[in-house]
Amino acid sequence: MVGQIVNIMVDGGKATAGPPLGPALGPLGVPVGKVIAKINEETKKFDGMKVPVKVIVEPATRTFEIEVGTPPSSALIKKEIGIEKGTGDGSTVGNITWDQLKKIAKKKEAQCLGSDTKHVVKELIGTCVSMGVTVEGKNALDFFGDIHKFDA
Repeated sequence: MVGQIVNIMVDGGKATAGPPLGPALGPLGVPVGKVIAKINEETKKFDGMKVPVKVIVEPATRTFEIEVGTPPSSALIKKEIGIEKGTGDGSTVGNITWDQLKKIAKKKEAQCLGSDTKHVVKELIGTCVSMGVTVEGKNALDFFGDIHKFDA
């Protein structure tokens, strides 16, 4: 489908017809309520996180498609280890395990540059560094040398 595209960030499972979504969709002639319901259905598994959503509208036929992305890596890490925010001052705010990183990597593989799970985990470790999150109890940068010890 080629048409007009509306890119938005929504709270998982909690999109509303209010701004910014309603005003962007209204002039395109699609049934806003149906679009909202579909977005909420497809994003409910990301409850409590911001999720990128692309709504592709064909104004001539008033049809639409929804493409749901995954939340940013930092949001997935925060949710996985139960912290509210990272830090940029070098202090530690939490720890993540190899298995937790693999779980997140599986969700992000399609959108990351890494060619396999271990490479995506390396990208995630970079995010951990900037957030102040240790990996397996080690400084995230120090953990890079240990990646070969773990199964992907």
